[in-house]
Amino acid sequence: QVQLVESGGGLVQAGGSLRLSCAASGRSFSGYRMAWFRQAPGKEREFVVGINWSSGDTLYADFVKGRFVISRDNAKNTVYLQMNSLKPEDTAVYYCATKVVVLGALWRTSYDYWGQGTQVTVSS
Repeated sequence: QVQLVESGGGLVQAGGSLRLSCAASGRSFSGYRMAWFRQAPGKEREFVVGINWSSGDTLYADFVKGRFVISRDNAKNTVYLQMNSLKPEDTAVYYCATKVVVLGALWRTSYDYWGQGTQVTVSS
């Protein structure tokens, strides 16, 4: 049973930083894609960034390029999201998700497993 557990959310002032963690368990994630999504109040969930566990290939949403960095620790089965230069509009619940990478797999949709989310609040 795949489990994803996010942590690291909290309250931070604009311009500050946070690092989110997603601890994955239940199987080997070689061949999987891990991603971070977020959902702000009253808005649809949106893709933030993804990483292919084996290759390390990444894709970032335009609105976080240059500010957020995704990384992985194979030994710990953990994916991290380093968030810098945070803005009030980054306030949301951040979710970790994963799916198997198949030929042509889209980055932004059709994830099979999700974590429970962690709240990030950026004050102005």
